[in-house]
Formats: sequence, C-alpha cells, structure tokens
Amino acid sequence: MNDILLPVIFVILALAVIGSVVTLLVRGRRTPPGLYSSPRDPDDQITGGAHGSTSTDVLERPDGTTTDVLVPDDLSGLEGAPAGPSLDTVDPVQGRLARLRARLVRSNNALGKGLLALLSRDRIDEDVWDEVEETLLMADLGTEPTMELVDALRERVKVAGSRSPAEVKDMLREELVKLVDPSMDRSLATQRHADRPAIVMVVGVNGVGKTTTVGKLARVLVADDKDVILGAADTFRAAAAEQLATWGARVGVPTVKSDVDGADPASVAFEAVKAGIDQEVDVVLIDTAGRLQNKVGLMDELGKVKRVIEKQGTVDEVLLVLDATTGQNGLAQARVFAEVVNITGIVLTKLDGTAKGGIVVAIQRSLGVPVKLVGLGEGADDLAPFDAEAFVDALLN
Repeated sequence: MNDILLPVIFVILALAVIGSVVTLLVRGRRTPPGLYSSPRDPDDQITGGAHGSTSTDVLERPDGTTTDVLVPDDLSGLEGAPAGPSLDTVDPVQGRLARLRARLVRSNNALGKGLLALLSRDRIDEDVWDEVEETLLMADLGTEPTMELVDALRERVKVAGSRSPAEVKDMLREELVKLVDPSMDRSLATQRHADRPAIVMVVGVNGVGKTTTVGKLARVLVADDKDVILGAADTFRAAAAEQLATWGARVGVPTVKSDVDGADPASVAFEAVKAGIDQEVDVVLIDTAGRLQNKVGLMDELGKVKRVIEKQGTVDEVLLVLDATTGQNGLAQARVFAEVVNITGIVLTKLDGTAKGGIVVAIQRSLGVPVKLVGLGEGADDLAPFDAEAFVDALLN
C-alpha cells in the first residue's frame, strides 16, 4: 500500500510545484493594467475630447472592469495651418504713382525751387541769367538743353514784361515739360506674342540696383496680372541668383538659375526663355551681370547674351538701369551700353528730387531713348512709370 501511495504523493507535489512556477511566470509577463498590445475589438467604446486636446480610450479588461488610457492627439495644431508661404500683396500702378509723386514733392529738390527763386526777383539782369544757367548745369541738365531753356525763358520774360511768381512758374513749367518731352513713348513692351512671351533684358553697371529693379519690375507685372519668369544671368556676382530668386518667391514668380558658380550667362538666359516658351508665360525678365563700361570683353559678352536669346525670339525691351545721383557718370555709362545693345528704355533709381533730376533730360537727349521707369527709394513697390508732366509739377511744388 505504502509502495503505491508514495509515488502518487511525489507526482502531486511535482504538479503543484510546476503549477506555482507557471503562475509566477504568467503574472510576471502580464500587460500592465489598461494597456493592451492586441487589436481593439470592434465593440470597444471610444470617447474623445475636442481637436487639439488629449483623447481618452476606454478599454475593457478580461474581468469586466474598465480603465482609461490617455492618448495624445498627434494632429494638434495642424488645423488652420497655411498651405504654403504667403505671397506679397503688390500695390496697383496708380497707388505707386501717387506715393512716388508725394515723395518727390516733399524732397529737397534744388532745381525747381532754385529757378523759381531766381526768376521771381524784382530785377532780372545778366547776373541772374548766369545763376539760372549755373543752376541748370549743376542739375545735370546738360549744356545744350540748358542753353535752350535759358534762351526760351529770356525771350518769354522779355515779351511778357511781367515777373509775378505765378507767371514765372507757368513759363518755367511749360519750358521744362518741353525738355522732358511728354511725346516720347514710355510704354513697356511686355505684351505676349502669339507664339512666345515678351522678352525683357535688364542691363547696367554694378551698384545701381539692377537685380533689385528686376525684382521690383516683376512685382509691377504681377500686379498687372501677367505671368512672369525670371532669368538669373548675372552669374558673376556672388548671390545674385539667390537674391533674384528671393524677389521672385515673394510674388510667386519662378526663377531659372544655374547651380554652378560662373556659369555661362548666355546659357542661363537661353534656358530662361525656353522655359518661358514651354510654360506659355507672358514675360521673361533677364537679369544680366553688372558690366564695367571699360571692360571690353565683358561688354562683348553682354552682346553675346542678347544674340543667344534671339535664337528663340527677338528681345522686345532692353532696359538700362542708372543711378540718378551719378549725374554725368551715368550719362557716360549709358552711351557705352547703347553701343553694345539696342537700349529701348531707361530706369532711373534714386530719383529723389535732388539737383541730379536734370539727368532725365540729358540722357533722353543723348540717347534718344525715353526714361520709362523711376524709383525713389528702397521699398519693394518704389518703382513706377515715369510721367513727364507729373515729374515737372513735383519739381516746382
């Protein structure tokens, strides 16, 4: 009997020990309360707070009780986020014109005020006319236009026999308007052709604000509802391409540029025009390197850029950017550029109403090319079409 019971007792004890070990192992590996690695059953209840808050999942345990598990909302803050970078709002043409005129009127211009003071004296003798002539020459009006204006004013004052300030101002205004010449065509050739975009080249020496002018002109065209592509053919000045691309990005205009320093500018210009044709845009604006007028090789290369562009279409506009404060130096630059490319229009920057305002007349007389755009400051929208009569009125007010 004892021989039978003893093995049975050992078996029972062994089973008990094994059962205890299994129980300890199961308890040690149990998932912490409320956290389950298996998929949630379809009938699990889910409740949540408002978007952006922490949501609460209610999970059922095997014993029938429930526990709350906090789950952070990973989508918090995405609702209402902008889809992309916001673009600048460009002022309409009339708004820019009004602001530029106001700034010119408020500026300390010596040309108009100086002439009015001289011609309104009680006695106008040869000394006064000499001062008038000197004032005009210092305003960079140029020798020939100065003599024309003085002779015309002499005759009118003599015939009128009266020198009231109002009459003198009217005479001076009429003669200055004639010199600035409102009959010149100052429109920009930016109308798309039937099979290709209008092509505009912008040239000028370093330091006159050429790349900035291209960016501002892009804004002007965008404000007129035109599709534009920029070509960064200034491959010699460090960061010129990035500067232009930044201007374009601000108004949603793409820029064609090379990632290679010192790339062939003609090649970049060619690709920009090609992209403009393929994408059927309205205008392609080409920024060129600031060629030094005494560097014959660089000036020749500028001519090459124009020739390469015209393998795909005629360049419709070549704008020369000049700093109005450089006076006669700017005039010399203009003559050299005119020998290399066919200048069709002038952009005068920093035309702040100082004595250098006479450069408008001198450049137009020298090149037979109109001033088409003017800028008075560094602001993004400080570029507007040039208006001859408005310019003269601002000088005399």
